[in-house]
Amino acid sequence: MTQAIYEKHVTVGPESIDALGHVNNREYLRWMEEVATEHSESLGWSQERYIREKHVWVVREHWIEYLRPAVLGDELTVYTWLQEAHGSVCLRRYAVVKDGKAVLRAATEWAHIDFETKRACTPPESLSSAFPLVPPDSPELKRLGIARCVRWAPVTAGNYGETGARKAV
Repeated sequence: MTQAIYEKHVTVGPESIDALGHVNNREYLRWMEEVATEHSESLGWSQERYIREKHVWVVREHWIEYLRPAVLGDELTVYTWLQEAHGSVCLRRYAVVKDGKAVLRAATEWAHIDFETKRACTPPESLSSAFPLVPPDSPELKRLGIARCVRWAPVTAGNYGETGARKAV
């Protein structure tokens, strides 16, 4: 059985706390990379295998929505899953949850490249078939309370009110 939605439990330690007393933004990126790597390994695709087979995934873009702070000692669950894959790119989603409430929602667009040429290439069938896709309307995502996608809108004057506050998307 494949694990479509991967989860990792994290206890916030002092190394993750910034000057404001909450988890530093870079820690969320670190956890996102860790959970993506662990998910891949759990499906039979370790970093060593990618290198041996001469193709790898690289990040093209991140979208992160910070919803509430996490602080020292908080017990977090970090989730990840693949939502879409088209040609040489895939969309991996993430959610960080504390006490049943989302702390963060994020997505990363990954590009699959040939390790030697550094050019985009279509993943082999052995890789594509190893990763089940989880649609945004998945009942399991709804059950976990993490179905809503990260919100994103370009920074334009139309997205902000007269006070400079961001309008609801």
